[in-house]
Amino acid sequence: MDINVNTLRGIYTGLSTAFNARFSSAATFYSTVAMTVPSTTAMNEYPRLDDMPGIREWIGDRLVHDLSASTYQIRNREFEKTIGIKRSQIEDDQIGIFAPVASQIGQDAAEFPDQLVWPLFKQGNALKCYDGQYFFDTDHPGYDEAGAPTSVSNYTAGAAPAWYLVDDTQVMKPMVWQTRKPFKLVSMQNETDANVFYKGKFEWGVDGRCNAGFGLWQLAHMSKAVLNAENYAAARAAMMNIRKRDGTIINIRPTKLLVPPSLEGAARQIINAELVNGGDSNVWAKTAEVVVIPYLG
Repeated sequence: MDINVNTLRGIYTGLSTAFNARFSSAATFYSTVAMTVPSTTAMNEYPRLDDMPGIREWIGDRLVHDLSASTYQIRNREFEKTIGIKRSQIEDDQIGIFAPVASQIGQDAAEFPDQLVWPLFKQGNALKCYDGQYFFDTDHPGYDEAGAPTSVSNYTAGAAPAWYLVDDTQVMKPMVWQTRKPFKLVSMQNETDANVFYKGKFEWGVDGRCNAGFGLWQLAHMSKAVLNAENYAAARAAMMNIRKRDGTIINIRPTKLLVPPSLEGAARQIINAELVNGGDSNVWAKTAEVVVIPYLG
């Protein structure tokens, strides 16, 4: 194959098509727990939205509730992946293998949020969030029915594999996926490029700027107790009793039961079985959706 502008443009077009097709079709899990927030600077600064009370009757002047002076930041990070194609491989028409490689890079880029969100989520009982407590903790600052300060838990200790309840119906979510620069395939394919001159290699790659961080701890509960009906009920009750600053209920709905592959059977028994104990009605049937997350293994 002759190497010229048209040849190189055709290779780039083919690789881009393969990358984009796989990027748009890859199955991902991160949106189950993370809201996507665009970023236009090196970092985003987030106010503590959980400080907001409920709506009140308008009597007299408006009562202005300032967002907390306490904020937290998520700084964007840079990531890349690059492949090289030898000039001799193009000359010998041996470029067919690189379309699948470009497709794989597209899949890797699409799944990359999972690579950042889930390890952070799993370590939430050992990493602090905006209120100074671990994201999954037993003593978050919260409020009781009268609006008085109290401790609130979104963590159940134990020695069993961890499982999680999540409310994904709110505008906010437990995690944040922050994107500054989406991944895009770019090329160094001019014959005058240094990599071609010195190494005889054309290079294509992707790069992006993004990061993951913690969102609202109230919308997720981590349990390391044995996954059974009793512990499932306790975790649901803990989430659904969390209150706003004025004492009103937040209306949290634990809609997703997230489990690693090892707990899939136990989770489906609790959520999907219509009958239990030899014929009793399962009161927890269909109260949540079981989502098996490989990254939680």
